[in-house]
Amino acid sequence: MKQKVGFAAATAVALLILWLLVAPPRFWLNLTKAVDLSDPVTAGEQVTAQYDCRSCHRIAGQGALIAPALDDAAVRLDDVSLRLWLRNPRAIKGNTAMPNFRMSDSEIEAVVAYLESLVDE
Repeated sequence: MKQKVGFAAATAVALLILWLLVAPPRFWLNLTKAVDLSDPVTAGEQVTAQYDCRSCHRIAGQGALIAPALDDAAVRLDDVSLRLWLRNPRAIKGNTAMPNFRMSDSEIEAVVAYLESLVDE
């Protein structure tokens, strides 16, 4: 009996860990991937570097042209659409090549601030 309980507990823990790694809920992303927003533009620039956005997008004249340039993304998309796109691109456009990076809310806010700063330049 103790072996069955131990196996069930181990299985439950393994499934929980798998869930948090494969399809993490928003609260988990916000807990584990929070960024400091005291300087959101700099944080956004760091997040775009962390996720290697320039490997597909051109930002401020640098990067690839595989996907749309992001210099005017804050103009082309309203704030809500931009945030939703960063949260889950395939929920907006099912056949997009852009992966879901599973960004936290603070990462999204930082990227939006950075993209908005590019419009002002």
